[in-house]
Amino acid sequence: MSQGSAMKQGSGEAEKRRNGENYSPVPRFPGSPIRFAFVFPGQGSQCIGMGKEFYERYPDAKAVFQEASDILHLDMARLCFECPAEELNLTQNTQPAILTASIAILNTIEQEITTKPSFLAGHSLGEYTALVAGKAIDFKDAVRIVYLRGKFMQEAVPQGAGAMAAILGLTGEIVAEVCKESSTKDSIVVPANFNSPEQTVISGHREAVERASNLARTRGAKRAIPLPVSVPSHSPLMKPAAERLSKELANIKFKKLNTPIITNVEAEPLSAEDKIKELLEKQLYSPVRWVESIQRMKQEGIETIIEIGPGRVLTGLVKRIDSGIKTVNIEKPTDIEMAVGSNTPAN
Repeated sequence: MSQGSAMKQGSGEAEKRRNGENYSPVPRFPGSPIRFAFVFPGQGSQCIGMGKEFYERYPDAKAVFQEASDILHLDMARLCFECPAEELNLTQNTQPAILTASIAILNTIEQEITTKPSFLAGHSLGEYTALVAGKAIDFKDAVRIVYLRGKFMQEAVPQGAGAMAAILGLTGEIVAEVCKESSTKDSIVVPANFNSPEQTVISGHREAVERASNLARTRGAKRAIPLPVSVPSHSPLMKPAAERLSKELANIKFKKLNTPIITNVEAEPLSAEDKIKELLEKQLYSPVRWVESIQRMKQEGIETIIEIGPGRVLTGLVKRIDSGIKTVNIEKPTDIEMAVGSNTPAN
């Protein structure tokens, strides 16, 4: 089915598919019996122009940007397409911007890939996109919550007090030991993202992150790269932000997922709505267990993982975790045409 004919069906058909209707019982790409999952990127994948081609070509995608603008009282299209990188990179702007661009792309994809995935997952912020995709939360609630999430994170730690770094060439277990040895009572560093078997991001007080980076090099790390962020995500320093976020989450009515999510905190499938709020709160100060999440998908029979949203970060990580899993990255309309037209979602 071409994109043009799909778009003529309108948003009503897309909404039916998002609610679980008109799906075949076994997830498939058109003409290909392949079990697949959708994954969604987090902070760090943003770029000027993300989602612009979808915004210009598809009314449903444009409507997502407009809805975000109305809710947050800012021009989301300008933020994503035209503003200086420094403005987009502010945490409270980055998070709703990535969510908006990713959902705009997803709305278009759902009109071409007419069967739902077996699993969903998102990296950190991307978990909120997965919750919208799984119909556990409405987009209007999600975009407001992630804006506040970014604001709370930024305000939790004084500017310059926190830091993050990527440690390359060591296992997650060794990095965890390095962090433990580098922490003191008043200066903490912890593993924040277990991204691949040999890439772990650490987070915490700036001086502790620097100590851990130096120690990691002596333990054989290929590189220890400071990340250009001021918020020490997924560390105990985010507990004040998590407390504030919890109060906001209490006002949201979550629904049962129509597709299970492999969560960051537990790396296990989640379908029931009763644990979502707890896990989203814990996610702020707990590590993202991405390696285990992808491994769990493989155990569940996932053959192909489709990254939806700006950048190719998750596609690269999946390949490092398990090269036997096929990957597709969709951030432009032509990516959909290639994935659907070939009937072979492989990279």
